[in-house]
Parts: sequence; C-alpha cells; structure tokens
Amino acid sequence: MAIRLVVGLGNPGKEYERTRHNAGFWLVERHATASGVALRKDPKFKALVAKTSNGCWLLLPQNFMNASGQPVQMLAGFFKIKPEEILVVHDELDFPPGTARLKQGGGIAGHNGLKDISQRLATHDYWRLRLGVGKPPPGREGADYVLEKPAAEEKTEIDDAIERALAVLPQMLVGDMQGAMNKLHTEPEKKEPPAKAPEKKEPPARAPEKKEPEKKGLLSGLFGKK
Repeated sequence: MAIRLVVGLGNPGKEYERTRHNAGFWLVERHATASGVALRKDPKFKALVAKTSNGCWLLLPQNFMNASGQPVQMLAGFFKIKPEEILVVHDELDFPPGTARLKQGGGIAGHNGLKDISQRLATHDYWRLRLGVGKPPPGREGADYVLEKPAAEEKTEIDDAIERALAVLPQMLVGDMQGAMNKLHTEPEKKEPPAKAPEKKEPPARAPEKKEPEKKGLLSGLFGKK
C-alpha cells in the first residue's frame, strides 16, 4: 500500500530547530526542498503542510511534540488516509547516530510524539522511519538529552542517515517497504583510506672521491719532461 502522508516530528520554534528531537523535521524539510514544494502554515491543521507532485502530503505539526497527534488525525481524517498509509519520521534513542530503520507498528518506547499519534489514531499500525540519535550518557534524562544540539560529528552521522533514508523514500512512497528496508538496513561499508605507497628513500649522496696527486717519478722530478 502506497504512503499518502509523511509526518516529520519535532518542536516548533528557533530554539528547538537544531535539537535531536527535530530529526524528523530535518528529513521532511529536505524531502520538500528536493521535491520543489514549500511547506506552508495551515491553521486548519495546525501544521506546516505541502503536497508533492505524486500526491503525497507532507506534514510538520506545529503543536509541541506531546500534541503531535492532533494535526495527523485532522489531516488524515479530512483526506481519508488510513494508518497504514502514514509514515512518521522521528528521532530514536535506541539507535546510535548514523542509523535509520523502517518498521510498522511496535512499541513507542516513551516517545511522546508517537504516544499522542497512537492515541489519536487508536492504533500503532502506521509506518515509522526511525533516525538514531544515540543514548544519553549515564545520569542524564532522555527528555533533556533530545532537546540538546548534537555534537558536530553526531550531526554529520545523522545527516548521512537522513541522506540514505531519502534515497529509498521513493520506494516507501509506492509501497515497496520490503525493498526499502533491504537497502536501508544494510549498513554501508566503511571505506578504508587508501594505503600509502612506501616512500622511496634516496640513497645518501656520496662525497666526491679525493684524487691523490700524481706522484712524479724521481727522474722526471729531477730532469723534467723531455
């Protein structure tokens, strides 16, 4: 079954736009740009909304994370979109940065955005694209950790995972979930740096040989050359 609605989860506002919790926003925003469409505020759905040329709706809820389900419920209900035709993109603490995984249903692992969506739709049967952001360090709460900006190296890894997910998103949109999973869940090979050729050592320069002065014969020294 084709995907008719892609939802990116995050929090609205400048102070949150670069935090880990907004990874879902990042992917959907890039997909909108690549598709040549603009996400525009729609007060009716309390979200930023766009429709791509292939008829797929893009949605960024502008409620805070724990109220993400209301815009999803409203738009899906208005356009008669079934839960299994919905793809929700969100951050995932259980995966390290650089990981992207696709699944349908399953536990929500305390994610407030998913919790609200599941309650509003009365099901877990929508699709989820999970972008790893890593676990918080010992002693840190996950709720605080996801509201922080990732370190530069982590952000690069998350961006790489988003690019890999975007590469297979067209397969998801037409309903080829198994094909998308096969590609997405195959870890990319890490390229080893090319081996350096051993440096050729130049032989040490030889000092010029000192030529011994020619010893003249005793007679020639006495009488000179004839």
